[in-house]
Amino acid sequence: MRIIKRLDIFVTKAFLQLLAATFFICLFVFMMQYTWRYINELIGKGLSIDVLAKFFWYMALTFVPAALPPGILLASLITFGNMGEKLELLAMKAAGIPLLRILRPLLFVVLLLCAGSFYFQNNVGPEAAKRLAALVWSMKQKSPELDIPEGVFYGEIPGYNIYVEHKDTKTGMLYGVMIYSNVNTQNDTQIVLADSARLQSTADKMHLMLTLFSGERFRNMDAHSANMMRASVPYMRETFTHEVDLIEFDGNFNVMDASLFAGNAQTKGLKSIRVGIDSLVNRIDSTGRELYDMEQRTVMTRNLTGKTTKDSARVISQVSKTQPFDTLYMALNHEALQSTFRTATTKARQLKAEYDFRKLISDEDNRVLRLHYVEQHRKFTYSLACLIFFFIGAPLGAIIRKGGLGIPVIISVSIFIFYYIVNASGEKLAKTGVWYIPFGVWLSSMVLAPIGAFLTYKSNKDSAVFNIDGYRMFFMRLFGLRESRKINRKDVIINDPDYATLRNKLVELQEDCEHYVSEHHLMSMPNYKKVFFEYEEDTKVIDINDRLEAIIDELHNSRDNFILGTLNEIPVLVPDAHTRPFRNTRKNMVAGIVFPVGLFFFLRIWRYRLRLLRDMSVIRQESQTLIERIDKKFLNEI
Repeated sequence: MRIIKRLDIFVTKAFLQLLAATFFICLFVFMMQYTWRYINELIGKGLSIDVLAKFFWYMALTFVPAALPPGILLASLITFGNMGEKLELLAMKAAGIPLLRILRPLLFVVLLLCAGSFYFQNNVGPEAAKRLAALVWSMKQKSPELDIPEGVFYGEIPGYNIYVEHKDTKTGMLYGVMIYSNVNTQNDTQIVLADSARLQSTADKMHLMLTLFSGERFRNMDAHSANMMRASVPYMRETFTHEVDLIEFDGNFNVMDASLFAGNAQTKGLKSIRVGIDSLVNRIDSTGRELYDMEQRTVMTRNLTGKTTKDSARVISQVSKTQPFDTLYMALNHEALQSTFRTATTKARQLKAEYDFRKLISDEDNRVLRLHYVEQHRKFTYSLACLIFFFIGAPLGAIIRKGGLGIPVIISVSIFIFYYIVNASGEKLAKTGVWYIPFGVWLSSMVLAPIGAFLTYKSNKDSAVFNIDGYRMFFMRLFGLRESRKINRKDVIINDPDYATLRNKLVELQEDCEHYVSEHHLMSMPNYKKVFFEYEEDTKVIDINDRLEAIIDELHNSRDNFILGTLNEIPVLVPDAHTRPFRNTRKNMVAGIVFPVGLFFFLRIWRYRLRLLRDMSVIRQESQTLIERIDKKFLNEI
């Protein structure tokens, strides 16, 4: 007996082919989002191809765990949507194969992906995140590529502002140059005016060689004359025909040591995170113990004999048993009171400053500790999200039965946006310490797991929970809407209608409609008691509706397009809509007792009565049109 069936191979192959595409699509979206965060800081740096390749490679490795869950969601949704649209899923179920059996091979594949995601987050992801952080920091610190624009001041060179009227891109010459520099201090200012210049990098890319032609230099002669009046400060004026200046400018790309980012929670594996948590807990506890020991030393005092005495509060409580505290307080003179107040105020300020300083340290340590806890739980939630999204996407695709990249993409994006909002909100509240950390990090899993279980159950039971036509009919009944008739000409007609008999029936139908309207005052307000508590079936409307539909069925065999068009103008009657809100007697009674609900349905019944009045008028008009058409074209011919 074969362990792997052909059905398993068929389903697995279809899923993996789509997963390969959807995963890289999701990964590309995440990478573009990250790239646009730093695009303003990275452009114009003249980065080489190998540096950019490392940047995108480490970025891709970092976002693999985040891109895998939405990729599985979209792939499973499209896979089972395609199978449902092509009736392949229906054929499997007709053969007696339940949905859970169809999902079984993919479940093993997704479990392997969950394990792979966890391994990736624990081993590959932290190292990639560490190297990516070092690379991004180095890219930010790199000096910009020299591309001096025309007509504006260029200030990317430290200590220099360069203005160029015109530049020749072929020769690299700059014309109409004005340079404002204050390299050393604000008081050591130089202004250079030159007809032309050329700016080049040295071979080691550590300096810029600025060659100036035919110009003047103005320089402040006294760098220490900041307190003097501006008019009395001497300056130097120098005229030159050719001059070369060296400007310090590091144009090399130096990658920062990645080990400097090893302390971040995102750059640690599970084992390193646990070690970091233990270290942070010990540091926080040691800070508390040190503060406690300091307070113990503060409240303990030494008397003249060298013996340790109790703290002042305990001494006062003991003395007050024999002598009131107010008496001791009033016995002190003014100088002693002032000295006591000053000493107490100084100690209180010192303690407050110490507490504020300790609070800054402890708050930072607690924040880093919470980040470690969040990252520890996140490694499990991202892996579990692959399984949860599979049990959401596969049943949902089997229910919707729509493949391709239309509806599945819209549904997948909506579900992932909901997941992202819940997950980001929970993690933020956990990082700030507002919520219990496991609850905040696992919030998205706790919300989506019941949804996946519900969809799997409904899909396995072939429920029509996502039947669009069912929801459309529900809302049409809720708002009192009706479908219009859609009668088209038949391709094959065996028997033509008996127009003479149908004409007589139309005349009778007209008279019955007119008689019904005259007997029932449909414009008047209905009886509240009869609507909710004393229901009476309106047999006359039911009879009119049955006869009307019988006439329409017979006239549908007509070859005359005018008659068929007139039939489409006849409204569809709802015989009991104007008599009661529900067909269940108990529901009607409950709705009538609950006054706000009963008032709503009462007004809706009144609206249906007015609609019935209008429908009777339309039926009489269209019946007259049909009678005239039959008399003119069919009965005259006879």
